[in-house]
Amino acid sequence: MHLIRPYERWLQYYDPAYDDLSPFAGKSYDYDRYSDTIYGYFIDPAWDFMGSETLYIKILYANYEEGYCVLEFIGEWNDAINNDIMHLKRNVVDLLLDSGIDKFLLIGESVFNFHGSDDCYYEEWFEEVEDGWIAMMGFQEHTRSEMKKYNIDSYINMEGPIDIIGWRTMYPLILCKNLHQVICKRIGLS
Repeated sequence: MHLIRPYERWLQYYDPAYDDLSPFAGKSYDYDRYSDTIYGYFIDPAWDFMGSETLYIKILYANYEEGYCVLEFIGEWNDAINNDIMHLKRNVVDLLLDSGIDKFLLIGESVFNFHGSDDCYYEEWFEEVEDGWIAMMGFQEHTRSEMKKYNIDSYINMEGPIDIIGWRTMYPLILCKNLHQVICKRIGLS
């Protein structure tokens, strides 16, 4: 797991350590020292701790004027034991919502499992985005299936043409705007 790094090519457009509105503002990264682990496996120092022992995050992009945010995850999403959605909601999402973000893209190519509980935090988050949305991209099929068992797909867009192949070749704002069009078309908004 120490070889899996968050996507880095957008650092020229956005760096959460230099964003005063980011939950990770001012954080310094020591790329020579691996200290964080998930189940005893070291992870790359570029990942950020959000309060969960099993799920780490990286804010890849935030645009407060347009209301977009792209979050990438690594680990096991465990709501049953660690209440990961609570940590994500309280320690990251609430701060971003307060700063004007209302459209969230969650990238989960490195999320290996999901263990569900209730859907209260997902419902709360969904209600708070009002005119925005929450979408998942790149999550493995078994993870999506497990999330559906807990009704998470009622609050987070995770089906249809949301998985944009080649997203890494796009500028972050272009990706967000393309996804916004897809979601608006899907839910019948103009």
